[in-house]
Amino acid sequence: MDARHLSDRLIKVAKFVPKDARLADIGSDHAYLPAYLAINKIISYAVAGEVAKGPYENAVTEINTERLDHMIMPRLANGLKAIKMDDNIDTITIAGMGGPLIRDIFNADLEKLAGVRRLIIQPNVGQELIREWLMNHSYQIIDEDIVEDDHHVYEIIVAEKVSNKVGYSSLDLKYGPNLRIEQNEVFKAKWQHQMAKKREVLKHFAAANEVPIDKKKVLEIDIKEIEEMLK
Repeated sequence: MDARHLSDRLIKVAKFVPKDARLADIGSDHAYLPAYLAINKIISYAVAGEVAKGPYENAVTEINTERLDHMIMPRLANGLKAIKMDDNIDTITIAGMGGPLIRDIFNADLEKLAGVRRLIIQPNVGQELIREWLMNHSYQIIDEDIVEDDHHVYEIIVAEKVSNKVGYSSLDLKYGPNLRIEQNEVFKAKWQHQMAKKREVLKHFAAANEVPIDKKKVLEIDIKEIEEMLK
């Protein structure tokens, strides 16, 4: 992978970046995503933020190799601290981190979100936690996607700030308000696999001398919920 050939996961993230966006890519690693967006004339400006020196240096190298140093600013900083007020950032991407870490990054510098219109988030785990954070901070989920890339399944959540209160059901938070309605093949395969794993655990419980009743009940409820959701 390089700035001209993104992974399927990052291609999905890239498609949600608005034309002429002023982007902050947090946890940018090699800066492949902002470089790709700059090369394809999608963004007008970008910050590539990295907290670790090695990935930051990789980003500097990629930006210089593609001669994008006039357009992409690599910054060695923790989370949203990579953003300066005069960057006038309107779009933030965070891809490839866990949901709890992404939530903590947002909470640590909420003032940096002022003026940001769109968040594009690809959490490796903890998607429900991210949706709950968005709901509690008046971000409306406007789109979602799910992709299988290198034998892993990734969900992408796209949200925009709104003035009104946002409310989601427990099913929306767990499965995604858009994903559970659209239910593409990757989504169905993911939850069918989760259901199969839970059923396998129930089989082990059935063969055990002592059955953990509470855990068994939770699994049965989860399986029924997935079955009904997939109908």
